[in-house]
Amino acid sequence: MIEQNLAIKTADGVLDTFVCQPDEGGPHPLVIIYMDAPGIRQELRDMASRLASVGYVVALPNLYYRVGTEGNYGYDLSKIRTDDSHQQKMHDCRLSLTNAGIVADTQSMLGPLRALDGVAQGPIGCIGYCMSGQFVVAVAAALGDDVAAIASFYGVGIVSDAPDSPHLQADKVRADSYLAFASDDPWVPANVLETLPGVIDKTGWRARIEVYPNTSHGFAFPARADYSRAAGERHWARIFALLARNLKREAGA
Repeated sequence: MIEQNLAIKTADGVLDTFVCQPDEGGPHPLVIIYMDAPGIRQELRDMASRLASVGYVVALPNLYYRVGTEGNYGYDLSKIRTDDSHQQKMHDCRLSLTNAGIVADTQSMLGPLRALDGVAQGPIGCIGYCMSGQFVVAVAAALGDDVAAIASFYGVGIVSDAPDSPHLQADKVRADSYLAFASDDPWVPANVLETLPGVIDKTGWRARIEVYPNTSHGFAFPARADYSRAAGERHWARIFALLARNLKREAGA
């Protein structure tokens, strides 16, 4: 496996991005993993490496780059569940992000990432966790045919009252989309699951919704107390299938 850290220039600064890819074969399709609220950490890099091991170039951008680099966001990740001040600082970082900002960041990433050796020059895949569920939908709507597949896991903000709520742009999404939710998730209001089927029917959005039984928010992360091995492995199976049918076909693999 080849691993590197890229410094990608954006309109707002330098976006530090972890990239891993197979050390042979290729070219391989590009997939971007969008982090959850706690930020970049080894757990996410391990997940990126697992995905890369089955034939993808995987980028993991630090979405909080406007605030700081990994470990320098102003809060201690080990204290966010026990110290309200650290939890508040994490939420402040999360609230500093916007759909438009993440779309712009993604557009800034595409050129440098596609310029890397071994990257297939076709559409990309996007995977979002937690706060980034809304971002992958917004990115797919904005980038059109440049995004062939998106997956959201316990995504927050996909449906909201905000004027830029991603579900309002569902008719622009061309990507094959997979939206997975936990059965018990206080961060995802009930109206989200009530609204999405109607959005899909009205717009023709090619999206599948799945609720994982007996799970809580964070079920895919091995280091989380809410981790479920069965749900975590199902999440990987769904990702592998989604990307294989949409990206490897495009790359001629």
